[in-house]
Amino acid sequence: MATIFHTLIARSLQIPAGQVERTVGLLNEGATIPFISRYRKEVTGGLDEIQIGAIKNQWDKLTELEKRKASILATIEEQGKLSPELRKRIEDSWDSTEIEDLYLPYKPKRVTRAEIARKKGLEPLAKILMLQNETNLPARVKSFVKGEVKNTEEALQGARDIIAEWINENESARNTVRRSFARTAVITSKVVKGKEEEGNKYKDYFDFSEPLRRTTSHRLLALRRGEAEGILRVSISPDSEPCVEQLKRRFVKGQGEASEEVSTAVDDAFKRLLKPSIETEFANQSKAKADEEAIRVFAENLRQLLLAPPLGQKRVLGIDPGYRTGCKLVCLDAQGNLLHNEAIFPHPPRNEKGKAAAKVAQLVATYGIEAIAIGNGTASRETEQFITDIRYDRKVQVFVVSENGASIYSASKIAREEFPEYDVTVRGAVSIGRRLMDPLAELVKIDPKSIGVGQYQHDVDQTALKKSLDQTVESCVNLVGVNVNTASKHLLTYVSGLGPTLAQNIVNYRAEHGSFASRKELMKVPRMGEKAFEQSAGFLRIPGSENPLDNSAVHPESYPIVERMAKDLGCSVAELIADKELKKRLDIERYITEKVGLPTLRDILQELDKPGRDPRQAIQVFAFDPNVKSIEDVRAGQILPGIVTNITNFGCFVDIGIKENGLVHISELADRFVSDPTQVVSIHQHVRVKVLSVDLARKRVQLSMKGI
Repeated sequence: MATIFHTLIARSLQIPAGQVERTVGLLNEGATIPFISRYRKEVTGGLDEIQIGAIKNQWDKLTELEKRKASILATIEEQGKLSPELRKRIEDSWDSTEIEDLYLPYKPKRVTRAEIARKKGLEPLAKILMLQNETNLPARVKSFVKGEVKNTEEALQGARDIIAEWINENESARNTVRRSFARTAVITSKVVKGKEEEGNKYKDYFDFSEPLRRTTSHRLLALRRGEAEGILRVSISPDSEPCVEQLKRRFVKGQGEASEEVSTAVDDAFKRLLKPSIETEFANQSKAKADEEAIRVFAENLRQLLLAPPLGQKRVLGIDPGYRTGCKLVCLDAQGNLLHNEAIFPHPPRNEKGKAAAKVAQLVATYGIEAIAIGNGTASRETEQFITDIRYDRKVQVFVVSENGASIYSASKIAREEFPEYDVTVRGAVSIGRRLMDPLAELVKIDPKSIGVGQYQHDVDQTALKKSLDQTVESCVNLVGVNVNTASKHLLTYVSGLGPTLAQNIVNYRAEHGSFASRKELMKVPRMGEKAFEQSAGFLRIPGSENPLDNSAVHPESYPIVERMAKDLGCSVAELIADKELKKRLDIERYITEKVGLPTLRDILQELDKPGRDPRQAIQVFAFDPNVKSIEDVRAGQILPGIVTNITNFGCFVDIGIKENGLVHISELADRFVSDPTQVVSIHQHVRVKVLSVDLARKRVQLSMKGI
C-alpha cells in the first residue's frame, strides 16, 4: 500500500516518487517538518517545509481513505453482495466521491419511500416498468393491487419511488448531475423575511446570484455565515432542464405507458433525491475550497505577524491606554520581567496631564527605560501624542503595538499562572511591552485564532485551521531559534521534537539547576531521549556556552565536521567563526561523506558566517499623520501614512491612526493587475495610502495605493 501512496502523492504534488518515499520514511520515524527541511536536505532532495507539509497532509488523507474503504468493503461483504468486480473497483479507486457512489446502493438506509414500496411487494413492478416493453400495463399493474396496496395509482407510485431510488444510486446518473452542477451551478441568496434590519451587514447578499465557479472564498464564507445566523437563505442550483433531459435520454426508452412512468420517476429522482444530494456535495466542496483559501491567507498573515521585527532585549515601558480607567503603565527589564506598575490619568475625564507626565519621566529615569510600547486600542493616538511631548533624560523610542489578542492573553490561564497577584489590565500592559521586545515569544501564548489577522476564522473547518496555524507557529519558532535559558514553557512547546511535557521539564530543570551550560546538558532533562534531542537540539540556542556552536543552528551531529574544518586550518572553532578569511580557504567538497552532502555543508558555512543570526528584520519607528485622529478628520484625496494590519484575498486593511481601519481593495493595491494581495503587501508593512472615500454612516474608509 505504501508504494501506491508514494505514487499517488508524487503524481498529485509533481514531486519524484523517490523523494516522497524518503520523506515519508523520515516522517514515520518521528522526524518533524522543521527538522527534515533544515537537517535532512540530502535525504529529501532539498524539499522545503511547504512541500514536506503537503506530503504529510496527502499521506494522512490517503490513510484515512484506506480506512474508509476497509469499512465499506466489510459492510458490503456482511450483506453478501460483494462481487469480485465491485471489490476490485473499490480497492483500485482513490477518489472518495467515486468510492461513496459505489457504496451508495449498499449503504444502510433509514426508511425511505422506496423501502416502504419494496415491503409492499412492488419491486417486481418497478422492474417491469424499467424494461419499458409491457404491452398491457394496466392489467399487469392491477395484479399488484393486493395486501397493503389499495389501488393501481398506489402501485404505480410505489414502483416509481423504487425507480427514483435506482436512478439516484446510479453512478452514471450522479455524474451527469455533477457535470451539470460543475458547468452551470448558480449560488443564490435571499434575505429571510423580517430579518432586513438585523442583518444589515449582509445587505449586499439580500438578493444575490452568481455562478458558483466564480464565487470567491470570502464571498462564499460570508454567505454561509449569513445563513448560519438565520439572515440569509442560500441555495445552489444547476440549469435543471438540460440536466433532466440528459437523464431521460439515459433512462427513458420509447414512448409507451411504462416509459411515461419512468419519465415521471426521473423528474422525481432529480428533484427529490439527486439535486439535493449533489447540491449538498457541491456546497461542502465549495466550502472546503473556501476554507482552504481563507486558512492559507490566515496562516500567511500569522507567519508575518510572528516574524515581525523585534526590538530585542531592551528595558521597556508598556502602556495599555484608556480614558476613564486611565493608562496602565508597566516597567519591564531587558528580559521582560515586571518591575513596577501603576496607572496615570492624562485624558478626560480627569485630565491630570502634568502629574502623569512627571510620573512617566520619573519612571523612565528610575528604570532606565529605553523604549515605550503603546497599545493601539482606545485612546492610543492621544496617549502617543502625550508620551512624545514629554521631555526625558535620555533618548527614548516610542512604538505603537498591536493589542490584538492581548485581552485574551490577560484573562487566560497562562497569564494567571504568570501573574497571579495582578489584574487583567496589568497583564495586558505587560503583554504589550513584551510584544515590542519579541513578538514571537509573546504571541505563542495566545490562541492563534485570537490574534486578529484572519477573516472568517470562526466559520472555517476548525480542525484544519488549528492544524495549519500550529504548523505555522512551529515553523516560525524553529526558523528563529530559541534561547533555552530564557524561553517560556509556551515557546519551548513549539520547538521541534519537544511538546508540552518536555518543555515543562526543561523549565523545571532550569529552575532547579540554573542555566544550561551546553546543549549536551539537555540530555539530563527527564524524558529527553535521543530522538527528542536529535529533533530539538539544532533549534535551541545557548548563548555564552563554552562551545560557540551551541549558540548556532549547526546541529550537534555536525560538530565533528566543523571541528575537522578548524583542525585542517590549524585554528579553533571560535577562530574559524570569527575570521571570514579562514572560511574562504575551505574546500567544502573535501568534507562530503555518504550522509553529508553539499546542501548541509553550505548551510554550515552560512551559519558560521553569522552564528545564531535572527532572520527577522530590524524594527522601525513609525508615526501617523498628527492631524488625523478620528474618522471625521479623514477627507477624500488625503495622502496618509499607515500600517497594514490584516490581509484578505480581496485586499488589505490599513491602520491610518483612527479607530476604523481603511480598506485597500485588491484593485487599488498597485498600478498593475494583482491576483494575490500577499505578493504586494505584508502584515505590519509601513505604507502610504490615498483616501478615495469616507462613509461616516457605515464608518468605512476606502483607500488606494495606486500611483503613490
